[in-house]
Amino acid sequence: MSHLANVWFSLTDLQVASGDGCWVTTTDGDRYLDFSSGIAVTSTGHSHPAVVAAIAEQAGRFVHAQVNCYRHDRLEPLAARLAEISPPGIDTFFFANSGAEATEAAVKLAKQATGRPNVVVFSGSFHGRSHLTMAMTTSKTGYRAGHAPLPSGVFVAPFPDPLRRGADLDDCIAGFKALFATQTAVTETAAVVIEPVLGEGGYIPAPAPLLQAIAEVCAEHGMLFVADEVQCGFARTGTMFAIEQAGVRPDVVIMAKGIASGFPLSAIGASAELMAKWPTGSHGGTYGGNPMGCAAALATLEILTADGFLENVVARGEQLRAGLTALASKHPAIVDVRGPGLMVATQFDDAARVPVILRHCLDEGNLILMNAGTYGTVIRWMPPLVVSAEEIDLALDAFAAALDATS
Repeated sequence: MSHLANVWFSLTDLQVASGDGCWVTTTDGDRYLDFSSGIAVTSTGHSHPAVVAAIAEQAGRFVHAQVNCYRHDRLEPLAARLAEISPPGIDTFFFANSGAEATEAAVKLAKQATGRPNVVVFSGSFHGRSHLTMAMTTSKTGYRAGHAPLPSGVFVAPFPDPLRRGADLDDCIAGFKALFATQTAVTETAAVVIEPVLGEGGYIPAPAPLLQAIAEVCAEHGMLFVADEVQCGFARTGTMFAIEQAGVRPDVVIMAKGIASGFPLSAIGASAELMAKWPTGSHGGTYGGNPMGCAAALATLEILTADGFLENVVARGEQLRAGLTALASKHPAIVDVRGPGLMVATQFDDAARVPVILRHCLDEGNLILMNAGTYGTVIRWMPPLVVSAEEIDLALDAFAAALDATS
């Protein structure tokens, strides 16, 4: 019998022994091309030598140096490095362990800074699995079912449907603004939180006009504009943060997943002025800012910011989308190919097709992919950002074979 809780869903039944770059090897010695990246986490691939060396070196000096008790020598360098690569005005950081924790921290900061109780999120969102972040998550009822009552003070604005090609963008912006006349007054609203690219909701980029409208309304009424970059940050979309592509400046950025190549670490970033409104001692955490996590993050950022790295992410994303678009022209069941950088989606006309295709890719093509979307109609492509052109072609070949076999 297994002594593990069965609450985890299982994407595969693989028992892995090791990972190297974009590949994992099972205990049976079989190799699989991993385009799940641990749900967009292994940004530099599995066990990148520079990240491994940084963790090993740090483990020999300090495994746990609790930040309330004393400060270790990786904290300030990581904060300074994040300040260099973050959107303008984001220069001060709080460290936690997971995306949900960081999202909770961002909301707590917003409430302290504004003295207001409510937050606005968007349909299709995923912000985490804690009670508050479940209340903020609207991508699937399965993430919330059975856990009610959830915290109050969360209001949901509409998000554009990608299949309507922007036809409802104006309606969504109008619906967002109407929320403050119908459900939560601006004087009651601490923050507006949005994923610049929906993750679990189906890898749907937020149109720049929507992000710009949010920034304008927040600035006008003293609400904080919070960009949840947990899944789309750290070069995943071809820029260090997806919000950069809309030309807007958030007040808070939530960071996790790709920040440390798989080591549990997250952060929120804001201005020093905003962070100063957070009373000392009003938030914390035992493991936040763990020295090994900080060492992994520093090594990861050196890789992500190396000359040519972002250009390769963009090029590999273009290669992947071009290949998927060509396949879509032959398979009308694919109704959309979208997404910036290496955060790419293929959407199907029928959710029943998706698990069959995923299973064929796994069993016959040794390719690991995941689904997404409220209705399960999306296959998401999130390979490690170090993926090669040859590996993209291998994945496309496996996907093409699956489409042919399941048509």
